[in-house]
Amino acid sequence: MNYRHAYHAGNIGDVLKHAVLARLIVYLQRKDKAFRIIDTHAGIGAYDLTSEETQKTGEWLDGIAKVISTPMPDDVAALLAPWLDVVRADNPGKDLKRYPGSPALARKLMRPVDRLTLTELHPADFDTLSKHFAGDHQVKTIHLDGWLALGSFLPPKEKRGLIIIDPAFEEIDEFDRMASAVIKGWRKFSTGTYACWYPLKDRHGLRRFDDTLKDAGVKDVLTLELNVGKSGPDTAMLGSGMTIINPPYTLAEEMRTVLPWLRDCLRKGSEASWSVDQLIAE
Repeated sequence: MNYRHAYHAGNIGDVLKHAVLARLIVYLQRKDKAFRIIDTHAGIGAYDLTSEETQKTGEWLDGIAKVISTPMPDDVAALLAPWLDVVRADNPGKDLKRYPGSPALARKLMRPVDRLTLTELHPADFDTLSKHFAGDHQVKTIHLDGWLALGSFLPPKEKRGLIIIDPAFEEIDEFDRMASAVIKGWRKFSTGTYACWYPLKDRHGLRRFDDTLKDAGVKDVLTLELNVGKSGPDTAMLGSGMTIINPPYTLAEEMRTVLPWLRDCLRKGSEASWSVDQLIAE
C-alpha cells in the first residue's frame, strides 16, 4: 500500500509500457467491433510532472522528457505517434507538465464503442482516479485489489479485450502472484491480449513466471525488454520488460524498429540493450 506511481510517472518503465500499449490499442481498432481494456493496477490515471512527488525523483527526465525532445527517424516516429500525440496534446506549451498514465492514454485512444475498466486498491489513489473519470460512461472505476479483477471481470461482454497488468513489485512474490492471476484469467478468456509489465531486477522471479506460463499450457507469448544500463536487485531500475500473451502479429516487427532507437535515446551505459523474443509459440 506504500507504492505511489506518481514518483515514477514517465520513467523508462513507462516509456516501454506506453509505447507498447498504444500499439496494442491501434491494432485492436483494425476491426470495427468494440473491445474492453482492463487495467488492473490503474494508479491515479494522469500525473502532474510539477508535483512534489515527481520533482522529488525526477525519473521522467530520463524517460519521456528525453524521448519527446530527441529527433527520431520517420519509421520510429510513425510507430510512436499514437502515444506521443496524446502526451503532446496534454502539454500544449513548451514544457512537459503532465503525463498520461495507462488509463488516460487508453481513454484518449479509445473509440466511442470501446470501454475501459480500471481497478485500484490504494484509497487515496482510487479517490483521485474516480474523480478523474467521473461522469464518463465509457469508463468504470472500481476500488479493488487488481489481482481479483482477472477472476471477476473476464471474459468481457464485448468478447474482445486487452488486459494491462502493472503491479508495484514491492513484494518478493509478485511474479508468482502475477502468474497465478494471469493463468486464472487466461483460462476464462483465452483469446484476450494480456500485457504484463515488470522491472528487470529479479531474473529468478522472471524465470519462474515464464516457466509457470509454459507449464500451464499458455500459448503465443512474446517478451520485450528495454535496458538503458545494467540493473540488479540492489540497483536503481534501469530496465523493464513486458510479457504479451496473444500479441498482434505486427507487434514483434514494430518493436524491432522502436526498441533500438529507444535504447540509444535513453542509454545510460555501455550495457544498454533491447530484445524481442517469442517465449512460447502459438
